[in-house]
Amino acid sequence: MQILNDEPYLLGLLEKKKLISPEQRKVISLKKEQQRSMLRKRRGGQRATDDHNQFDTPIDLLDVIVSLHFEIPGKNGTYLTEELIMRAMANDRKLPFKKLDPLELDLEIVTKTIPKSFALNNLLLPFSITNGIVEVSICDPGNQAALEELERVNQIKVKPYISTRSDIRRMLAEFFGFQKSISAAETHMAGPGVDLGNLEQYVKISSSKEIASSDQHIKGAVDHLFSYAFEQRASDIHIEPKRDKSMIRLRIDGVLHTIYNLPRVVHPAIASRIKTLSRLDIAEKRRPQDGRIKVDNAGKESEIRVSTVPVAFGEKIVMRILDSDIIFQDLTSIGFSENDLATYESFINAPHGIILVTGPTGSGKSTTLYSTLKAISTPEKNIVTVEDPVEMVHDDFNQIAVQPQVDVTFSTILRNILRQDPDIIMIGEIRDLETASHAIQAAMTGHLVLSTLHTNDAVSSITRLQDLGVQPFLISSTLLGAMAQRLVRTICPHCTESFSMATDDLRNLQLPVIDEGNIELQRGKGCRHCRGTGYLGRCGIFEIFPLSDDLKKMVTALESGTELRKQSRREGMQTLKEDDWQKVKDGITTYQEALRVTGSD
Repeated sequence: MQILNDEPYLLGLLEKKKLISPEQRKVISLKKEQQRSMLRKRRGGQRATDDHNQFDTPIDLLDVIVSLHFEIPGKNGTYLTEELIMRAMANDRKLPFKKLDPLELDLEIVTKTIPKSFALNNLLLPFSITNGIVEVSICDPGNQAALEELERVNQIKVKPYISTRSDIRRMLAEFFGFQKSISAAETHMAGPGVDLGNLEQYVKISSSKEIASSDQHIKGAVDHLFSYAFEQRASDIHIEPKRDKSMIRLRIDGVLHTIYNLPRVVHPAIASRIKTLSRLDIAEKRRPQDGRIKVDNAGKESEIRVSTVPVAFGEKIVMRILDSDIIFQDLTSIGFSENDLATYESFINAPHGIILVTGPTGSGKSTTLYSTLKAISTPEKNIVTVEDPVEMVHDDFNQIAVQPQVDVTFSTILRNILRQDPDIIMIGEIRDLETASHAIQAAMTGHLVLSTLHTNDAVSSITRLQDLGVQPFLISSTLLGAMAQRLVRTICPHCTESFSMATDDLRNLQLPVIDEGNIELQRGKGCRHCRGTGYLGRCGIFEIFPLSDDLKKMVTALESGTELRKQSRREGMQTLKEDDWQKVKDGITTYQEALRVTGSD
């Protein structure tokens, strides 16, 4: 590791690039000498001669620089990081810099191209093989011997990239650790399959030692998977059995990414481990099951909702990650415009009535409802929820889980819930007339009821209730309003840039543009923070439909959904598409994301 510890070269480069000042350079040299002196004393007071003899103690120069946390001269608030140092070195050595993204790495290439010991000793990470050339991340371009050895042994050309040492170490540890667990589990589980047509099929019985060892490897693999999902801000983990492999995908900001393709033989063991953690029946593979796991996520409790279903090649498992910081948010931070927030707060502060939140699966309805309950929860109020299942346990709510096997359903529990003296009732979903009738009865007897419906827009909630068989006069007398919502990806704040676009072009895309000429919009260029996507995080878009006196009369008169929508628009209701477009103009999201979520109809 010659260049990284070459003090004249490295400090001279940083000073030349104006990343450190001459005074800071002196501080770095002094700090390095202090550390060397302290280390010598701890090792018995051995002194090094001026020519750095065998007793001299090497001190890592890069660690010294990073630990000082220097502010870059002339750039207030910008600090010298390992990445900035490595980028400067890459530029100086005429080598490309590579920001390592675990989502872009292939488990096979990282772990099978070079031996683990060689990779760790030389801090080399192969990440791509294209046209007979292996692309390798290194942290010290002076380590040419390792690159030449890699070329000689593998008989393949090497193209080096510069990456940070911390990234290379972390990726090697994670990928080799996960690969070791999977390979060990595969070795223990490999063997002849069960052929029901062969009565003399040879079956190997594992010893207790083998079972314990194999189980330990699977535990490690599953733990790594959970840790990795939290680190990548995933909302869902998909484990899907295929004909000859098991595919693992993560949903990040609403988009699925393939992470690993594992040997097919380890899929049943991984499925059994997850089912054990979520208290499911590991012997039952023919019917769907639902469970939950509570895990520690960096000192915080997080819930993982587990769902298993039988598919063509085995059991598919989908795990939804529920983070309390995301589920329980301040209503001002989830995407409401000022007018929409005022309207919605008028709903939730009403003494009684029904509030409906609508939208497809994954549109953020649960987050809105939980955040609402948190906003209106006080010690003087008794809040009762009926959910299928309970998504996130909270001490301030009395949460009831639907259990059809013992006849605890939405409708049956609502018959008895009023005896519990509730002030506010949250019903997970109104699915049938009986549940709707009980919700209306609760609202008519002075309770505030919140629930969800699966409709595409807010006005359609009226039609949906009528289809269920609810009488129009009951709807008009109890419904405070309905709200439709979706989630859009937000522009990455680290790489946002402005650009102009003609309003005619936007109108041709069926966006609700009323401006003329050119309009300035925002987009993300793509950076290391957003993995080149230009998006980081999500926020809600909303369509809020308050039931005014005129609209109540129209509902009672059985006016069509089209007429209700026209009247609500005359009264100032903003549609999903209009709210989405407003967020595009405000620089929160892009017009492409607006079209993806709300369409161009």
